[in-house]
Amino acid sequence: MGILERIGSKILYFVQIVGEMLRLLGQTVYFFREAPRNFQSILAQLSIVGFETLPVASVMAFFVGMVLALQTGSELQKYGTQDIIGAIVGLSMVRELGPVMTSFLVAGRVGSAMAAEIGVMKVYEEIDALRTLDINPVRYLSMPRLIACLVCVPLLTLYADCVGMAGGALISHLHPKIFISYATYYDSLKTALKFKEIGAGLVKSFVFGGIISLVACYIGFVTSGGARGIGRSTTRAVVLSFMLILVADYFLTRLLL
Repeated sequence: MGILERIGSKILYFVQIVGEMLRLLGQTVYFFREAPRNFQSILAQLSIVGFETLPVASVMAFFVGMVLALQTGSELQKYGTQDIIGAIVGLSMVRELGPVMTSFLVAGRVGSAMAAEIGVMKVYEEIDALRTLDINPVRYLSMPRLIACLVCVPLLTLYADCVGMAGGALISHLHPKIFISYATYYDSLKTALKFKEIGAGLVKSFVFGGIISLVACYIGFVTSGGARGIGRSTTRAVVLSFMLILVADYFLTRLLL
C-alpha cells in the first residue's frame, strides 16, 4: 500500500502541475488583447529573446552545420555520393537540428533567466506588491514573455537554418576529402528543400517557444525557499523545458510527417 500511495501521490502531483500550467497558459493567452498597452515590455523581451541571442545562435548553427557536413561528407565520399551532401545538411537543419538546438539554446539562456527573475520577485514578495497595485502578474510578466518567445524562436530557427547550411557549404567546398562546388551543394539543397519541410520546422519552433516561456513563467511563479529555492527553480525550468521539447518533438514529427 505504501508503494501504491507514493505512485498515486506522484501521479496526482503531475496532474496538478499540468492543470496549473494549462491554467496559466489560458490566462496568458486571454491577456493577449492587452498587448498594445504593454508594447514596451514586449519590445524589451523581444530584444532579450531574439537580438541578444543572435551571436550565440550564429556560432552554434555555423559549427553544427560544419560538423554535420564533415561527418556525412566523409562517409558519402566513400561511395562517391558526396554531391547530395547539401540535401542532407539542409533537411537535417530544417527538420530537426535547427528547431531543437535553437530551442535548447533559448531555454538554457533565456528560459533560465525568466524563471530566476520571476522567482526572485515571488520570493521577495514583489508579485504580491503588483497585486496590491492592481497589476495582474500574468499580464505584466507572463504575457510579454510568451509573445516574445512565440515570435523570436521561429525567427531564430530560420536564421540558424541558414547559418548552418552556409557552414555546411563552406566545409563541403574547402575540405579536401569532400570538395564539391558551391553550385553543386546549393543545387542539391534547392532540390531537397520544400515548403513542407520548412513549415514543419517553423511549427515545431513555435510550439517549443511556447513551452519555454510557459515552463519558465510557471516555475518562477511557484518559487519558494529563498536563494536556494531560486537556484532550484532555475535548474528545474531548464531541465523541464528540455524534456518537454524532446517529447513534443517526437509527437510533432509523427504528426507532420
